[in-house]
Amino acid sequence: MITLTSAELNTWIAALLWPLTRILGLIAVAPVFGNTSVPVQVKIGIGVMLTLIVAPTLPALPTVDPMSFPGLLILVQQLIIGLGMGFAMRIIFAGVEMAGAITGMTMGLSFASFFDPQSQGQSNFISQFMSLLATLAFLAVNGHLLLLSVLAHSFSTFPISASPMGGQIFKQIADWGGIIFSAGVQLSLPMVAALLITNIALGILTRAAPQLNLFGIGFPITLTIGFVVIGLALPYLATPLERLFQQGIEMAGQITMPAVKVP
Repeated sequence: MITLTSAELNTWIAALLWPLTRILGLIAVAPVFGNTSVPVQVKIGIGVMLTLIVAPTLPALPTVDPMSFPGLLILVQQLIIGLGMGFAMRIIFAGVEMAGAITGMTMGLSFASFFDPQSQGQSNFISQFMSLLATLAFLAVNGHLLLLSVLAHSFSTFPISASPMGGQIFKQIADWGGIIFSAGVQLSLPMVAALLITNIALGILTRAAPQLNLFGIGFPITLTIGFVVIGLALPYLATPLERLFQQGIEMAGQITMPAVKVP
């Protein structure tokens, strides 16, 4: 007859519950995995499958009852780590969406807003198009697999322990948030520059021929120039997007670096 002690049962629960919490935290907010169109059952299934793969390779876990207060603190710590890693990658997609928003507003499409199920807010269709393009590029370069690889490696660089992680992770994410604006401006710069030249030309034309209806001819010209420049710039977006994805994956890995103590 097989008998199990409470200590052995708690060890088995902790060996699955703590890594599952970190993995589900990343899946909840990471691009592609955290999309609202992905059913919750699929997300939980992916998390459980990854946990069963990662659990046998984990370092020694702290001997703490997972239902005790210290065990719950470890659970919250793992959730914060997973959310931080997924959010570091999500910030890259926010920068891409901002590039689309800047382009759309410059083209005069600020009124053409739709409900975005990903961000649960309003965004113009240029922003949604850029988001879909970034998602396809992310899958094309196997970014989702690289992100899962960084997640699995994080259990070695930042093992599950009862020691506090400090506030460094929050500062890193806050500093990393600045890339939303830099990436958004850099990706939208060709379109904004072309539309700025177009608006200057329309202004000069209006001064030369005041009888022209600027609102009648300006909007179609601005839209046409904007779509043409977007079409010309699309083939060249692969390189900056791949670089941004690489930076996001590196930042997701750096979040777990504070656990490495430098002598």
